[in-house]
Amino acid sequence: MKKVNIMEHELVPEHYLLSEEEEKELLDKLQVTKDSLPKIKRSDPAIKVLEKIYGPIKPGRVIKIVRKSQTSGKFIAYRVVVEE
Repeated sequence: MKKVNIMEHELVPEHYLLSEEEEKELLDKLQVTKDSLPKIKRSDPAIKVLEKIYGPIKPGRVIKIVRKSQTSGKFIAYRVVVEE
């Protein structure tokens, strides 16, 4: 059975792990805390793929999600990783 990389599917947006410095800059710019960001479970298939690239992703890290948008070109969202 052939394995499929879900990140290559056209309906799956791009996901990136922010560095700790990028996280701090983002939170300062938006004037929010990590607790106020939407959540993404560590068991999410996209996180599993990112862990193959970056290694284990601990809860509390921030993921940048870039979605294609017909109206604005692209839409950027941020999620904080949670255990379950």
